[in-house]
Amino acid sequence: MQTYLETKSESWLIWFLRGLVILVFLIIVGRLTDLQIIKGEYYRSLAEGNRVRRVPIHAARGKILARGGEAMVGNKEVKKRILFDSQGFIKSKDLEGANADEIISEWEREYYLSDNLAHVSGYLGEASEEEVGKVKAQCPSLGPSRLGSWVGRSGIEQEYDCLLRGIDGEELIEVDTQGNKVRTLGIKKPISGGDIKTNIDFGLQEKISQLMSGKNGAVVVQDSRGEVIALYSSPSFNPNIFVQDVRGKEVELVLNDKNLPMFNRVIGGIFHPGSVFKPIVAISALEEEKIDKDFSYTDTGKIAFDTAYGSFSFSNWYYTQYGGVEGEIKLPRAIARSTDTFFYKVGEIAGVEVIDKWASKFGLDSKTGVDLPGEVDGLIPSPEWKLKVKGERWFLGNTYHISIGQGDVAITPLGLNNAITAIAAGGKVCTPSIFNSVMPTENDVGNLVSVQKVAKGDCKNLGIAKGNIDLVKEGMVQACSSGGTGYTFFDFEEKHEGIKVACKTGTAEVGDGTKDTHAWFSVFAPYDDPQIIATVLVERGGEGSKVAGPIAREIFDYWFKDNMTVN
Repeated sequence: MQTYLETKSESWLIWFLRGLVILVFLIIVGRLTDLQIIKGEYYRSLAEGNRVRRVPIHAARGKILARGGEAMVGNKEVKKRILFDSQGFIKSKDLEGANADEIISEWEREYYLSDNLAHVSGYLGEASEEEVGKVKAQCPSLGPSRLGSWVGRSGIEQEYDCLLRGIDGEELIEVDTQGNKVRTLGIKKPISGGDIKTNIDFGLQEKISQLMSGKNGAVVVQDSRGEVIALYSSPSFNPNIFVQDVRGKEVELVLNDKNLPMFNRVIGGIFHPGSVFKPIVAISALEEEKIDKDFSYTDTGKIAFDTAYGSFSFSNWYYTQYGGVEGEIKLPRAIARSTDTFFYKVGEIAGVEVIDKWASKFGLDSKTGVDLPGEVDGLIPSPEWKLKVKGERWFLGNTYHISIGQGDVAITPLGLNNAITAIAAGGKVCTPSIFNSVMPTENDVGNLVSVQKVAKGDCKNLGIAKGNIDLVKEGMVQACSSGGTGYTFFDFEEKHEGIKVACKTGTAEVGDGTKDTHAWFSVFAPYDDPQIIATVLVERGGEGSKVAGPIAREIFDYWFKDNMTVN
């Protein structure tokens, strides 16, 4: 049996709980009364008048920096007036008569190097109707693209769009029936994009753009690890015109320019390389033991032979232009003098299969993997390719053509320079890289986005015998010495404190029925421990030594005067 005290205690607890329930009920009723009766009209009018506006706050894109930290691409603050109507809002750059609470700040992309860096930086375009509301597969954490947001369309802006973009914010604004701002209901701050540091040298990039003014062509400079120090395609364009709505006519002119300024010739154009291809042919024959360091050939000016289809003759450039002959020469001298007949014979001895094999090992028939969009494969023809594409057999003359970088051989300037870089680096071929690192920022979106980037040191050793590499490099040193074809570098060692340079010239027939030739020049220094490797191409420029050579010399004079080491 319960005692009196136990019964009393239990009764008190029941009444307490009943009272608590009643109190909570009264609070709820009071709140509902306040919302539905006292303030009901206010909230109803707010909803019926559609008086809440969601205004996106676009995040500032990350900056693009040079290897030394200089800003090459950034943002400038732009003041705009925001006006509300029954449908939503509009933004205007016309600030006349605007109240302080109508003015907002936005960021406009600014390309400080203008057309000097366009094919590296790329450009932006507004998100299209198809893109608005869609989440980018590479960076779902950033959410969907919004109306009025900017998207990378080429270059680094496209390749690293997820990292540069940042995360947009939003402001909830209450307006009255006339569209005037009443108050801010809430705000979500944007998160700025990550800053990217590249391998590009600020000064060298500007210098090259000046040297290529008025020419069609391409220049690329790498270090021995494959890092891209400079990359320039000419003609170029000003990326600023795509983010400034008052410059529509300039955009139209660029898009309709027959010289294709938006086309990145460095990675997207394939050209007959001519004699700059000869070091690859030499490595091929040496590595497959088709020739050795003692192999010699006597040049008489041309090679002639008879076939069932008729008689054919293939001449050396020196004989064609000057009536001269080289006599008996070995490989280094043949590279230095760019003797066509020597390489015809080497190609015949080695065979097209050997040349194809090693050209492929150097990556000349494929993309290099550089971290820029728009790269294309090179073309190294084979008997199978010719039969499939042209429906024709392979002849000895085709082997002769490929042996001097003519015929159907076509490669990108970057592909060629990367192969020359491999020779300069002792047989190590690396993936070219623009990206260096992500710089820490106050609101670092880099932690929120997974970025696919080229790993430093992404290289493979081709296993080329040191003696074979040295033999080819010796020929390239002789090419830049008295008696070679690279005469613009004859006094380089003297003027630059004993820095020895190695090079190869190229004059490649365009092959379109004209007598036009592409001018090529590939060069690296110092010979024994290369800092930089450069390739210059001038489309339809003429002789490589005469046209591309002086540009290469100016590049190396600038570098070794002002940049004695690669940082």
